[in-house]
Amino acid sequence: MTGSSNLLNWILWMPILGVIGVLLLPKAKESAMRWWSLINTAISFALTLVLYSKFDQSVPGMQEAFTVKIPWISQFNIFYNLGVDGISLPMILLTALLFFLCIMSSWTITKSVKGYFALMLMLQSTVFGVFLSLDFFLFYVYWEVMLIPMFFLIGIWGGENREYAAVKFFLYTFFGSILMLVGMVALYYATGQGVDSFNILALSGGKFSDLTVSLFGATLPFAKLFFVFMFIGFAIKVPVFPFHTWLPHAHVQAPTAISVILAGVLLKMGTYGFLRIAFPIFPGASVYFAESIAWLGLINIIYGAFCAMAQTDVKKLIAYSSVSHMGFVMVGLAAMTTEGMNGAVLQMFNHGTSTAMMFLMIGILYERSHHRWIIRPDGTKGFGGLYTQLPKFSIVFIIAMFASMGLPGLSGFISEALIFLGIYQRFTTITLLALIGLLLGAAYLLWMFKRMFFGEVIESNKEYTDMNGREILYMLPLCAAVIVFGIWPAPILNIMKSSVGQLVSMLSKF
Repeated sequence: MTGSSNLLNWILWMPILGVIGVLLLPKAKESAMRWWSLINTAISFALTLVLYSKFDQSVPGMQEAFTVKIPWISQFNIFYNLGVDGISLPMILLTALLFFLCIMSSWTITKSVKGYFALMLMLQSTVFGVFLSLDFFLFYVYWEVMLIPMFFLIGIWGGENREYAAVKFFLYTFFGSILMLVGMVALYYATGQGVDSFNILALSGGKFSDLTVSLFGATLPFAKLFFVFMFIGFAIKVPVFPFHTWLPHAHVQAPTAISVILAGVLLKMGTYGFLRIAFPIFPGASVYFAESIAWLGLINIIYGAFCAMAQTDVKKLIAYSSVSHMGFVMVGLAAMTTEGMNGAVLQMFNHGTSTAMMFLMIGILYERSHHRWIIRPDGTKGFGGLYTQLPKFSIVFIIAMFASMGLPGLSGFISEALIFLGIYQRFTTITLLALIGLLLGAAYLLWMFKRMFFGEVIESNKEYTDMNGREILYMLPLCAAVIVFGIWPAPILNIMKSSVGQLVSMLSKF
């Protein structure tokens, strides 16, 4: 095994070393746990930057230099198989950056500090595992194990209805996982239980187009049936309408850092699943259902935007805006064109940074106000005149808001523009209707801003303090990301274009 391939092992296992370190520290050493977790995530982020620097952008598939393949459960041809390409690398960079910033934003956590930071680091390792796995069984293990830290992080450190939100999140995702498991078992037997039965790369290419399967006495096309199973499994995570109802509860009840990880990284695991598993393994079925996927994406865009507009809780508003923005990713993927798919992968990255900013800013405000009401249930204003009270906070909030809105010059614009370029020829009607979503997005964000930041300063808002040094420190990298990638998206686009191009050319044959 070369030094380069060891790099993936280090990225995957570094957070686990962090978990062990946190657990070994005495319970009273809370400050040491925070610093240890911060240093650990900083090293993980540095390792992903090393990976980026060594990555060959001209190679379309998996990078041979980084591949790891070790027999794991030999009897069933299951391997510990890791790899990285242009689709997974942006997600790995995003994961490493957001966890590092989330540890910094979690400095004020005082409840069960040891448990919190151990679970956070465990969650990071499982997310890396999903993005690095090339063995379907290994992918599935990481996909499932990720539920455990997430369940406890929402259920213990969340808001008033945290248990309900945690259970709903767990049940929805677990239901999707069961469908994926059925699909994985079916693939194992369809391939004749051979040496590559769980190898995601070997399974891809449309090998199952002519197979049929008997179900309840009916003969059904194998690829279409199990594509639907995989699609639902991943769609719940995105979340695609009508599987989205767990998301607002989970977001509102989750602590700030967990909301950031949920919106920034975990939703992207669903769309990553389409790109890595559902589309390459069942390309014919993907093309067959493309228009249906595009319409579902459009429903997400418009329905999510209308729901966001109706919210009086600012965190719920941003949660529904995530549903709307992930609709653009779905539409871009359904186009199956180079521009559309590049735009979708870029939107996955850019939405991760802009929505992380929004949730972190709301978290900062919540620490001062202990509520999130734009309008309280009794009809009085929750916030007002924040601009005059918190000028630094307001400027960073404006950058985050305009990035979410897709304003030219900020990162959201480039990815949405590419998606529209990609879908116009294929789905002209959907393109025009999706523009309504953009307009609604601007409307609910500006309306929220007007009600919270302008007008008279509410009495209860007068004692709020502006952002402190630590808060500015963890917001700066995200501010830089949304501005730099808005003006110069090449560093991210150049990584993905060969891998996305390879997937598009494969889909175009069906």
